[in-house]
Amino acid sequence: MKIGFSPEDEAFRHEVAQWLAANLAGEFAALRFRGGPGDEHSFPEQRKAWERRLAEGGWTCVGWAPEHGGRGLSISRQVIFHEEYARAGGPGRMGHIGEGLAGPTLVAFGTEEQQRRLLPGIRNGTTFWCQGYSEPEAGSDLGNVKTRATQDPHSGDWLIKGQKVWTSLAHEADWCFVLARTEAGSVGHHGLSFLLVPMAQPGVLVRPIEQLTGTSEFNEVFFDEARTEARNIVGRPGEGWKIAMALLGFERGVSTLGQQMQFHNELQRIIDIARGNGAARDPLLRQRLAEAWGGLRIMRYNSLRMLSGPQDGSLSRAASIYKLCWSTWHARLGKLAMDVLGAEAELLEGAPYALRPEQALFLFSRADMLYGGSNEIQRNIIAERALGMPREPRPVS
Repeated sequence: MKIGFSPEDEAFRHEVAQWLAANLAGEFAALRFRGGPGDEHSFPEQRKAWERRLAEGGWTCVGWAPEHGGRGLSISRQVIFHEEYARAGGPGRMGHIGEGLAGPTLVAFGTEEQQRRLLPGIRNGTTFWCQGYSEPEAGSDLGNVKTRATQDPHSGDWLIKGQKVWTSLAHEADWCFVLARTEAGSVGHHGLSFLLVPMAQPGVLVRPIEQLTGTSEFNEVFFDEARTEARNIVGRPGEGWKIAMALLGFERGVSTLGQQMQFHNELQRIIDIARGNGAARDPLLRQRLAEAWGGLRIMRYNSLRMLSGPQDGSLSRAASIYKLCWSTWHARLGKLAMDVLGAEAELLEGAPYALRPEQALFLFSRADMLYGGSNEIQRNIIAERALGMPREPRPVS
């Protein structure tokens, strides 16, 4: 595991920090520290403009190979970019699903034609994506997907019918990658395909889901004979599960270090509050703050261990524990924030009763242990796939 950085890497860190300081100013100054999880509803158009500014500076898709429009940065320098971006208060990325998930999947499994047609929009910050995986009866149990796709015998287009749920930023997306059942009678992981579906068409309905925080960053998406061209299938029909699992491996890539820097920013605010209101003098709260700091360092070292392995979408043992680790830590941080605030945690200043960041952190982090695979399912994955333990007993159909 590589922990340190070379002098050349540190010089690159300085370059990144300087560019961010110069550009997170003027029209973009209000975006600093805005737009992350629980705050995705904030400044969507300005954040899309920020994506274009990043692209102009060459700071989108920094890990992509140059032939796909990226910088081809080493893992070390990708880590540095994501850390400095979060340290500077760079806003939540409107393009992160395209850059971190759809793009690497197209590079790994897409055709040359798909890459030429779809990667430039992601790289240039002009095309935005959402993820069509979860369904009302297929969340953590993704193999239970019911959305179906059949081919029009005349045009060859795929016709999609079904429902997806918890679809982050679907209301802002131009495209959705959809896991759909294309083989009649198939069950479980078999008979699924990975389809790229344009969102701006009559057969797609996006309905927002209001959260505990009163905002709506994710949605239900209904497909009613929505169309996508035959060329918009990634891989062959029936290979959807393999591609979907590789995409989840890309999800646990270098951006995890940026996520952790955002966690660091949240923790530092809570520490500052504790020092200011006297909560830091409480020995139990002080111990919990120290434990939160130590847990964050452990996450960092595990991420560096993950990044020391192959970056091909495969899910290593180190990567298999990451979702369980960060979601549990973050939920505890939300509870710690409320306890540090004390009685203030129960109060809002007045109309329109906007939540303060620590209150939003507490409410939104309740969902961390559910989305992206519930913690219970994650423990099963670790036991069965990482540790090779016997599978959990399942009912006989």
